[in-house]
Amino acid sequence: MTTMPPAVPATAVADSRREMLRVEGLNQYYGGSHILRNVDIVVREGACAVLLGRNGVGKSTLLKTIMGLVPARSGTIRCDGAELTGLAPYQRVRRGIGYVPQGREIFNRLTVEENLLMGLAPLDGTAARKIPAPIFEMFPVLKQMLKRRGGDLSGGQQQQLAIGRALAANPRVLILDEPTEGIQPSIIKEIGAVIRTLTRNKMAVLLVEQYYDFAESLADTYAVMARGQITHAGAGSTMQADNVRALISI
Repeated sequence: MTTMPPAVPATAVADSRREMLRVEGLNQYYGGSHILRNVDIVVREGACAVLLGRNGVGKSTLLKTIMGLVPARSGTIRCDGAELTGLAPYQRVRRGIGYVPQGREIFNRLTVEENLLMGLAPLDGTAARKIPAPIFEMFPVLKQMLKRRGGDLSGGQQQQLAIGRALAANPRVLILDEPTEGIQPSIIKEIGAVIRTLTRNKMAVLLVEQYYDFAESLADTYAVMARGQITHAGAGSTMQADNVRALISI
């Protein structure tokens, strides 16, 4: 019988930057299956934390739990010090978290403009009616296609739309689940440039990614998940020395 190494908290990297997202002791079950096992994650202001692991180890479940789409059995989730555990997803958006799910999940029958306005739905007043200009600066193609239906866009354009929708509410933390999946290399490069721009502007980014080279190029810190727990963590600059590629290979 194979035993797992003890869980490693993804909080051990010394960094003076402000904590924007802190997950501590998070546990989650599906029926009798223990899916998340005492997971700790910290994402700091102006930094990209990457989470890697093989398929089915609980990465997407972790993100859905952070967003309140599935309930946590125990543990705490904080954004800039404010407790989020128990809040509805729209309340978490209001507290400063943006989320781009795996598979994009845009509204195919709505226009690009309507999809972006959906990202503003949790806000109040005039803030819920005006798409922020920086979204079009980061993704010029969206401005060109405002009146086109989301379902008519290419996969790469839909991913840009999904990220733009998450950014519409001006989050302080952006969570991305497999943004390079099924995307052409030119768009992957553009998404990487956008993430770097966001972190330079002090946004905190939590990136779940299978594409190792993309993850390594962006990582300030990394964590590896296996069987629902964090098994390895460290600085992004040490990923090669820590042989992270081998840890996540299938």
